[in-house]
Amino acid sequence: MDSLTQIVLGASVGEAVLGKKVGNRAMLWGAIAGTIPDLDILLKYVTDDITSTEMHRGFSHSLVFCLIMAPILGWVASKIHLKRDPSRWDWTKLFFWSLVTHPLLDANTTWGTQFFWPFEYRLAYKNIFVADPLYTLPFLGFTMAALCYSRTNPLRTKLNHIGLIVSSSYMALTFGLKAYAHHQFASALDEQQIEVVEMDSQPAPLQTILWSAQVETPSGMRGGTFSLLDTQPISFHPEIAKNHHLLEPYKDVKQVQQIIKISAGWYYVEEADTGLVFTDIRFGQFGFKPDSPYMWKYTIKENPDGKVEVKRLQFSPGSISMEETFKGLIQRIKGN
Repeated sequence: MDSLTQIVLGASVGEAVLGKKVGNRAMLWGAIAGTIPDLDILLKYVTDDITSTEMHRGFSHSLVFCLIMAPILGWVASKIHLKRDPSRWDWTKLFFWSLVTHPLLDANTTWGTQFFWPFEYRLAYKNIFVADPLYTLPFLGFTMAALCYSRTNPLRTKLNHIGLIVSSSYMALTFGLKAYAHHQFASALDEQQIEVVEMDSQPAPLQTILWSAQVETPSGMRGGTFSLLDTQPISFHPEIAKNHHLLEPYKDVKQVQQIIKISAGWYYVEEADTGLVFTDIRFGQFGFKPDSPYMWKYTIKENPDGKVEVKRLQFSPGSISMEETFKGLIQRIKGN
């Protein structure tokens, strides 16, 4: 999830664990802990772009990381705040819960988290977009309201608990909405007699009314959208050839293996003048038309010296403006 959401969650969890004892300091430390796992973005300064992308939401979003960091941060906090109450163990509990809720929240997004690191399995439920105002803003409101009261005031605890309940209830609702949308996609594929190897679904940006599907067929990839307000059958985009065979000459190249892993297998390959273009379709298109461009692409080319070079392509929307795309999102949410 976005940084603001993680700060709010960390602050609220910190308050729930230790707010009655230390007041606003619980929210402050919880907010700090809630941002720490995302410091893995600094990896881009010590390694290449593809490796840092592969490692994103890896070790720093794992249970192991939380178990290691919580007592360290608990010790630091106990040294800063020298009173015996709360104890170092109390601070450790605050940091553990503020840390561990970060990857558990991120696990609901498309990218997911490697929560069980060092095992390769990645949790990615894909039931909420990385930024969703309906999750964050009410949560933020209740957390900020709780700040207006002293630590001994029961209303402070009540408001904080309401924020946690409201946000968690909305998260639970998104699982139900995803299940319904997923069923609609599966039924439409069956009715249209589209042969499917695998199908997945996820919410379109900023909400959970409009959903998108990625469909792998024996020969290609297809996409489609479904709004809870739709009145017409789902229409899937024309198939794009997978062309996975084009990667055969490069199957032993480390960076090619990395981008396949990053895409979780949801990709297609095209030939270009300078080599190949690898398109990761998991993160969707910039727009809601069948020919809207996909945003996550890499180039694969062989240099004159025979070395294979893989680079992330900087996305360019071309003539499509952000305003036009946002209007398209609103229009599509309203139904087909």
